Amino acid sequence: MLFLYQIIILIILILSPLIIIFRIVKKKEHNQRFIEKFSFPSKKKINGKLIWFHGASVGEIMSVVPLIKHYEKNKSIKQILITSSTLSSSKVIKKFKFKKTIHQFYPIDFYLFTNRFLNFWKPDISIFIDSEIWPCMFQNIKKRKIPLILINARLTKKTYNNWIKIKNFGKSVFDNLTIAYPQNRETNTYLKKLTSSKIDHLGNLKFAEIGNYHFDKFKSNLESEFKKKKIWVASSTHNPEEIFCGKTHIHLKKKYKNLLTIIIPRHIHRTNKISSELNNLGLKVTLHSSKNQNLKNTDIYLVDSFGETKKFHKISSTVFLGGSIINRGGQNPLEAARFGANILHGPDTSNFTDIYKLLKSLNVSRTIYSPKQLASSIRFKKNNNTGIKIKNIGDKILKKTIKELDKYILNEFKKT
Repeated sequence: MLFLYQIIILIILILSPLIIIFRIVKKKEHNQRFIEKFSFPSKKKINGKLIWFHGASVGEIMSVVPLIKHYEKNKSIKQILITSSTLSSSKVIKKFKFKKTIHQFYPIDFYLFTNRFLNFWKPDISIFIDSEIWPCMFQNIKKRKIPLILINARLTKKTYNNWIKIKNFGKSVFDNLTIAYPQNRETNTYLKKLTSSKIDHLGNLKFAEIGNYHFDKFKSNLESEFKKKKIWVASSTHNPEEIFCGKTHIHLKKKYKNLLTIIIPRHIHRTNKISSELNNLGLKVTLHSSKNQNLKNTDIYLVDSFGETKKFHKISSTVFLGGSIINRGGQNPLEAARFGANILHGPDTSNFTDIYKLLKSLNVSRTIYSPKQLASSIRFKKNNNTGIKIKNIGDKILKKTIKELDKYILNEFKKT
């Protein structure tokens, strides 16, 4: 089965020049750093102990930022390598300005590239995040006897059903794990059926507080403009959710003349299309990148830059989470809820079932089905008690996770 998998990857590689050109044109790929995906590194490896984190994109990488902050202080660790697959995640990591943490794009899961990657970086420990399962890389890591940890592991029912169809192959992949830390009970159950590797449920690391950074604040003039407005935020929206939110603004504006709707699309390369569609609804759009700090007549403030979601969540009393009106499983509501925001979402939140269950028990989230219902559900007063409860949960999970990881990291460092 692994041989067939490598044949499929080889076919993709043959087509890769066309794919990469298309992605560069669409601004989904770096026009120089794409070679990292073929295991041509753009950074140097420092002699000494290296720990490696890998996550697919922004959400996964942000979930381990508290861990990276912790291990940056560990003098025995000389370098921390973060890999991811998306351009947006690379830009977000750059903003943190870590001292000994570097980013590279994750290599294509082909034997030649995974082998070259591991030969160059020689990680002492490898930590994969969420649902990042890569058969070839996992096998090569196991051959080198490098501890392989799956942290904040997540398997949906759909993903599990796909793996169970190729159960023997799936077991050969998952058995490469040293240990898996599932983020919820559902994943815990699925992993037990897929692998004999050690499993320990610690909780969802996304509850942990990332902390404050220099890029979390607005310029004073822009901040004063926001204070003049009744603000609500639509976060991580997908097509056609921006139109849904635009219609919500029209309903709500009948009641609040000084209303400002802030939309943060999941994929900012869609900005021009979104702006045009909102203009067709008769709404005036201001782009965040325009640096326009006079929002007097603005209806929609469209955030077209990476890694700035947090500061908008901070100022809003209500946040609508996208990917939930359409069939995408929703987006993570924890950051917004941590700041005391009321959480609104569509009917599909299957990616974050446990989190939304908790938020509903705290009476801070609600399912909506129409723009009119969304408009009537928006509130302009925060619920700060929620933030305190989430912080306490996150602190406990973070401490347990660090304690567990330290066992493996310190054990590896004692070997040499």
